Amino acid sequence: MASQVLVAANRGPLSYAIDAEGVLSARRGGGGLVSGLSAALAEQPGALWICAALSEADREAVHRGVTEPGVRMLDIDPAVYDAAYNGIANSVLWFTHHHLYDVPREPVFDAEFRRRWDAYVEYNRAFARALAQEAAEGARVLVQDYHLALVPGQLRELRPDLRIGHFTHTPWASREFMNMLPDDIRSQLVWGMLGADRLGFHTWEWAYNFASGASRDDADGIAEAYLPAGAPERGVWHRRAAPDGRGYAKRQFTEVTNYPLGVDADELKALAHRPEVDEKLAQLRAEVGDLKTIARVDRTELSKNILRGLLAYRELLTVHPEWRGRVVHLASAYPSRQDLAVYRAYTESVRELAAEINEEFGTADWQPVLVSVQDDFARSLAVYRMADVALVNPVRDGMNLVAKEIPVVSEAGCALVLSTGAGAYEELRQDALTVNPYDVSATAEALHAALGMPAAERAERTKRLAAAATALPPAAWFAAQLTDLPA
Repeated sequence: MASQVLVAANRGPLSYAIDAEGVLSARRGGGGLVSGLSAALAEQPGALWICAALSEADREAVHRGVTEPGVRMLDIDPAVYDAAYNGIANSVLWFTHHHLYDVPREPVFDAEFRRRWDAYVEYNRAFARALAQEAAEGARVLVQDYHLALVPGQLRELRPDLRIGHFTHTPWASREFMNMLPDDIRSQLVWGMLGADRLGFHTWEWAYNFASGASRDDADGIAEAYLPAGAPERGVWHRRAAPDGRGYAKRQFTEVTNYPLGVDADELKALAHRPEVDEKLAQLRAEVGDLKTIARVDRTELSKNILRGLLAYRELLTVHPEWRGRVVHLASAYPSRQDLAVYRAYTESVRELAAEINEEFGTADWQPVLVSVQDDFARSLAVYRMADVALVNPVRDGMNLVAKEIPVVSEAGCALVLSTGAGAYEELRQDALTVNPYDVSATAEALHAALGMPAAERAERTKRLAAAATALPPAAWFAAQLTDLPA
């Protein structure tokens, strides 16, 4: 039966495992976004989630025709998937949107890049075809993230009757970084996105970057940004080149706006008070005692700025020696994308710098940094609960939900040190201590101020931060985008 509501995302709401006897079992995916989307889709009869098969067990489930209601997995050739996902999405688009290139050396757009780009086009086309097959007449489709930036345009050609939205969970690159891409590749990205009726971003800054950067003439058509301040309708007018090469098609409008994703307070608090979290909390409290805590919870992702955060903590202990023996930095750093050499090297640098700080300042009865370089969600939630100060200092981040989660879960109130590079900065800056993510000294001083903040002030700030953080929880975030698609 054709679906009236469809979601497309690289990762789905479940994954499969296969045991020694060849028996397949499904388990639900974790995380607030998956939970929120699943809850929202459950309220839409006949809704369908289209995703990629990510593992051998997932692919085996597809081959056997094992399906879960409301989910369709695509068995994309593993070589195509690797080239598209690791070769383009994570090694080119991620670096472009987060401004992470070491410009004297990167990027390099050569024949190998073109081969990988062809795979990215093929990967996106697999999603577009599946959506076109499964969608009912006039159905609403929400495409998720930079992995699938070409899908709206591809799907528009296949099914012009559909109402298409796309949401980007990363920042969108500035014009300067977008212009690093080869002209034809940049054009394909922009025109792929403009196939949507509505484009969503976490913040207006990222939305503005897309709209203003899309305003240009190129081989595919003409686009003109419409960005009046305070106007109810902001986006891009565009006319595509006609298929016969004679002139341009009818003028179209793609609205570009922001939906600042929040957290589900009830779900997060329930997760944070499970027995396994209580156990981790008891262990940490026994280890930390009555010392102040500075918490950070991040993936070892280059954009998260973990190394400068550790350098700021070292400078705090140097410039303000009164904190020695009185504070512990609880650093949870999940390994990220360890199949890429640059990420493996970054993870090792985090370990090494933490060890250097402990060697320089540690004593027989005090270890300045307790670092956990492993995926331990229960420990992270325990850190949330006991944090006195939260350090969230990304150089550039689409949103950064950690900045929103900690104030919701913190038991005694938590002072938030937040960089201007976080998408959450727009909503949380009034009650956070904000810093330039590159300024190690200013970050050290912000940590000093946060540690010395009076308890009453910290509690009041935390209350306001939590209210802002939960303003648009995942289910409402999804429903708003669905409702806003044109009739």
